[in-house]
Amino acid sequence: MSISSVDALLDVLGRGAGDTDGEVLDLLAHGLQCAELLAEAAPEDPELQIAGLVHDVGTVLEPGEPATHATTGAAAVAPLLGERVAALVAGHDHAKRYLVTADPAYRSRLSEFSVITLGLQGGEMGESERTEFEAGEHFDALVALRRADDAAKVPGREVPGLDAWRTTLDRLTK
Repeated sequence: MSISSVDALLDVLGRGAGDTDGEVLDLLAHGLQCAELLAEAAPEDPELQIAGLVHDVGTVLEPGEPATHATTGAAAVAPLLGERVAALVAGHDHAKRYLVTADPAYRSRLSEFSVITLGLQGGEMGESERTEFEAGEHFDALVALRRADDAAKVPGREVPGLDAWRTTLDRLTK
């Protein structure tokens, strides 16, 4: 499924309200927190911020498919948001696998559900896969996205709502 307009994207993201997918926050609140954390960390990178907002859109589109949610989401947003945003969405699960491999303490910071999905997404990376990931074009942005993804799970954290992202989405789609 391809998302062809900002209105359609906002509708899909809004459908994530109330769906926790095994986490403490629903998908909409999680995406909003992730986008806001990235806006604070990388104010000059709206594509990274929007990738944070939409990184779990595949879960809304195909619930219960954690192994493929990243590729599903990337395929859905690529025509609208472009190749870089799609690449970041597609790679955010690989970034989790990378961080578990590269940083032994990282696993202990994952939520219980994220540890479960780690296994479904391929587990730790082998040496060649790790080397290839580190050399990838979007390495730094993917690691930043993944770290924001992990930090964006705070119940009650105040962040701007979905409408606050409309202008940025409109700019990216023109």
